Amino acid sequence: MIFRAALQHNVQMHSKQKKPRVKYDSSVALLQGVGLRPTRQRVALAKWLFDGLDKHVTAEQVHGFVLKKRMNISLATVYNTLNNFIDVGLLRRIVTGGGQVYFDTNMDDHHHLFDEEKSCLLDIPAGSVRFAKLPSLLKGKDLSRIDVVLRIRPAGKG
Repeated sequence: MIFRAALQHNVQMHSKQKKPRVKYDSSVALLQGVGLRPTRQRVALAKWLFDGLDKHVTAEQVHGFVLKKRMNISLATVYNTLNNFIDVGLLRRIVTGGGQVYFDTNMDDHHHLFDEEKSCLLDIPAGSVRFAKLPSLLKGKDLSRIDVVLRIRPAGKG
Protein backbone atom coordinates (compact mmCIF):
# COMPACT_ATOMS: atom_id res chain seq x y z
CA MET A 1 0.00 0.00 0.00
CA ILE A 2 2.80 2.41 0.86
CA PHE A 3 4.54 1.49 -2.41
CA ARG A 4 1.38 2.18 -4.43
CA ALA A 5 0.84 5.59 -2.81
CA ALA A 6 4.49 6.59 -3.29
CA LEU A 7 4.48 5.42 -6.90
CA GLN A 8 1.26 7.25 -7.67
CA HIS A 9 2.61 10.43 -6.06
CA ASN A 10 5.88 10.23 -8.03
CA VAL A 11 4.13 9.57 -11.34
CA GLN A 12 1.70 12.45 -10.73
CA MET A 13 4.51 14.82 -9.74
CA HIS A 14 6.58 13.79 -12.76
CA SER A 15 3.71 14.11 -15.21
CA LYS A 16 2.79 17.58 -13.86
CA GLN A 17 6.34 18.84 -14.34
CA LYS A 18 6.36 18.18 -18.13
CA LYS A 19 9.07 20.73 -18.59
CA PRO A 20 10.46 20.64 -22.10
CA ARG A 21 13.83 19.10 -22.78
CA VAL A 22 16.48 20.91 -24.76
CA LYS A 23 14.94 21.83 -28.09
CA TYR A 24 17.36 21.64 -30.97
CA ASP A 25 17.34 24.67 -33.22
CA SER A 26 18.35 22.49 -36.09
CA SER A 27 17.46 18.87 -36.70
CA VAL A 28 20.24 18.86 -39.27
CA ALA A 29 22.80 19.80 -36.60
CA LEU A 30 21.39 17.17 -34.24
CA LEU A 31 21.70 14.43 -36.86
CA GLN A 32 25.15 15.52 -37.97
CA GLY A 33 26.23 15.67 -34.33
CA VAL A 34 25.54 11.95 -33.91
CA GLY A 35 27.04 11.00 -37.27
CA LEU A 36 23.83 10.54 -39.27
CA ARG A 37 23.40 11.94 -42.74
CA PRO A 38 20.50 14.44 -42.59
CA THR A 39 18.20 12.95 -45.22
CA ARG A 40 14.83 14.57 -45.84
CA GLN A 41 13.08 11.72 -43.98
CA ARG A 42 15.40 11.80 -40.97
CA VAL A 43 15.16 15.59 -40.66
CA ALA A 44 11.34 15.47 -40.82
CA LEU A 45 11.09 12.81 -38.13
CA ALA A 46 13.77 14.41 -35.95
CA LYS A 47 11.96 17.78 -36.02
CA TRP A 48 8.85 16.18 -34.58
CA LEU A 49 10.45 13.64 -32.23
CA PHE A 50 13.01 16.00 -30.70
CA ASP A 51 10.89 19.13 -30.33
CA GLY A 52 11.79 19.45 -26.64
CA LEU A 53 8.97 17.29 -25.18
CA ASP A 54 9.35 13.67 -24.10
CA LYS A 55 7.45 11.21 -26.26
CA HIS A 56 6.60 7.49 -26.17
CA VAL A 57 5.50 6.54 -29.68
CA THR A 58 5.07 3.45 -31.80
CA ALA A 59 6.33 3.31 -35.37
CA GLU A 60 2.71 3.24 -36.50
CA GLN A 61 1.98 6.45 -34.57
CA VAL A 62 5.00 8.11 -36.17
CA HIS A 63 3.83 6.94 -39.58
CA GLY A 64 0.34 8.33 -38.83
CA PHE A 65 1.94 11.71 -38.05
CA VAL A 66 3.85 11.52 -41.34
CA LEU A 67 0.68 10.78 -43.31
CA LYS A 68 -1.22 13.59 -41.56
CA LYS A 69 1.52 16.02 -42.59
CA ARG A 70 1.27 14.69 -46.17
CA MET A 71 4.89 13.55 -46.18
CA ASN A 72 5.75 10.67 -48.45
CA ILE A 73 7.61 8.37 -46.04
CA SER A 74 6.88 4.64 -45.95
CA LEU A 75 6.33 2.67 -42.74
CA ALA A 76 9.51 0.70 -43.54
CA THR A 77 11.49 3.97 -43.72
CA VAL A 78 9.96 5.08 -40.41
CA TYR A 79 11.11 1.81 -38.79
CA ASN A 80 14.59 2.13 -40.32
CA THR A 81 14.90 5.74 -39.18
CA LEU A 82 13.75 4.96 -35.62
CA ASN A 83 16.26 2.12 -35.45
CA ASN A 84 18.99 4.47 -36.74
CA PHE A 85 18.08 6.89 -33.95
CA ILE A 86 18.36 4.05 -31.41
CA ASP A 87 21.75 3.00 -32.78
CA VAL A 88 23.19 6.51 -32.21
CA GLY A 89 21.61 6.99 -28.78
CA LEU A 90 18.81 9.42 -29.62
CA LEU A 91 15.98 7.01 -28.76
CA ARG A 92 15.37 4.08 -26.44
CA ARG A 93 13.33 1.01 -27.41
CA ILE A 94 10.72 -0.06 -24.81
CA VAL A 95 9.03 -3.44 -25.23
CA THR A 96 5.80 -3.67 -23.26
CA GLY A 97 4.87 -7.24 -24.11
CA GLY A 98 2.68 -8.79 -26.74
CA GLY A 99 5.11 -7.56 -29.37
CA GLN A 100 4.30 -3.88 -28.80
CA VAL A 101 7.37 -1.66 -29.13
CA TYR A 102 7.52 1.99 -28.11
CA PHE A 103 10.26 4.48 -28.88
CA ASP A 104 11.19 6.83 -26.04
CA THR A 105 12.83 10.22 -26.56
CA ASN A 106 13.73 10.56 -22.86
CA MET A 107 17.26 9.22 -22.54
CA ASP A 108 17.61 9.99 -18.81
CA ASP A 109 17.58 7.06 -16.35
CA HIS A 110 13.94 6.27 -15.64
CA HIS A 111 11.39 3.46 -15.67
CA HIS A 112 7.91 3.12 -17.10
CA LEU A 113 4.32 2.54 -16.13
CA PHE A 114 2.34 0.88 -18.95
CA ASP A 115 -1.43 1.39 -18.90
CA GLU A 116 -2.79 -1.78 -20.54
CA GLU A 117 -6.26 -0.28 -21.05
CA LYS A 118 -5.03 2.89 -22.78
CA SER A 119 -1.89 1.36 -24.35
CA CYS A 120 0.29 4.23 -23.18
CA LEU A 121 3.53 4.65 -21.27
CA LEU A 122 4.26 7.08 -18.47
CA ASP A 123 7.71 7.87 -17.11
CA ILE A 124 8.60 6.93 -13.53
CA PRO A 125 11.65 8.66 -12.05
CA ALA A 126 14.50 6.19 -11.51
CA GLY A 127 14.61 6.89 -7.76
CA SER A 128 11.00 5.71 -7.37
CA VAL A 129 11.99 2.09 -7.85
CA ARG A 130 14.41 0.42 -5.47
CA PHE A 131 15.91 -3.05 -5.50
CA ALA A 132 16.79 -4.86 -2.30
CA LYS A 133 19.06 -7.28 -4.13
CA LEU A 134 20.25 -7.85 -7.68
CA PRO A 135 21.24 -11.24 -9.06
CA SER A 136 24.90 -12.10 -9.61
CA LEU A 137 26.14 -11.07 -13.01
CA LEU A 138 27.95 -13.33 -15.42
CA LYS A 139 31.70 -13.29 -15.07
CA GLY A 140 33.24 -10.51 -17.14
CA LYS A 141 29.95 -8.56 -17.40
CA ASP A 142 28.96 -5.20 -15.91
CA LEU A 143 25.44 -3.92 -15.33
CA SER A 144 24.70 -1.28 -17.96
CA ARG A 145 21.13 -0.32 -17.08
CA ILE A 146 17.95 -1.59 -15.42
CA ASP A 147 14.70 -1.11 -17.31
CA VAL A 148 11.48 -1.63 -15.36
CA VAL A 149 8.03 -1.60 -16.94
CA LEU A 150 5.16 -1.78 -14.44
CA ARG A 151 1.94 -2.83 -16.12
CA ILE A 152 -1.35 -1.46 -14.78
CA ARG A 153 -5.00 -2.16 -15.60
CA PRO A 154 -8.36 -1.14 -14.15
CA ALA A 155 -8.89 -2.50 -10.63
CA GLY A 156 -10.76 -5.80 -10.50
CA LYS A 157 -9.87 -6.87 -14.06
CA GLY A 158 -7.41 -9.55 -13.31
